[in-house]
Amino acid sequence: MKKQILRTLTMVLSTLAFTVSAEEIGDVSTTFRLLGANNKIVIEAFDDPDVPGVACHVSRAKTGGMKGAVGLAEDPTEASIACRQIGAIDTGKLDKLKNGEVVFKESLSLVFKSLQVVRFYDKKRNVLVYLAYSDKVIEGSPKNSISSVPVMKWD
Repeated sequence: MKKQILRTLTMVLSTLAFTVSAEEIGDVSTTFRLLGANNKIVIEAFDDPDVPGVACHVSRAKTGGMKGAVGLAEDPTEASIACRQIGAIDTGKLDKLKNGEVVFKESLSLVFKSLQVVRFYDKKRNVLVYLAYSDKVIEGSPKNSISSVPVMKWD
């Protein structure tokens, strides 16, 4: 029992400690709500903190209503990702990257659910692969999305 509580506390604290934030690009309403904010699809952008020259855009559902307006709603576990090379990439650093490293994390509920983006380097094909998925302290979701970024010479 103590191990489970400690594990849960560690996951919660690690979620709160991750500080990479996204810039909201825009949103569209999907459901009208008479009280509180509408349900939306939000588009956000972030730069890979360890690979300058790569930017990602994530679209995700955001729950509105009264609970959504005060931050108590649990957002759906659906997201899509698109990443692109937007500048020069230091190829000497790619071999030092840790596969499966979290490059972005955002809360989808008050404490227990988050959207994560992890990065992999496919050395054989010289491609960075970004995987977006959601996790939950008890049970995650198999819904996911990937984006591949071929590492190209940039002039």
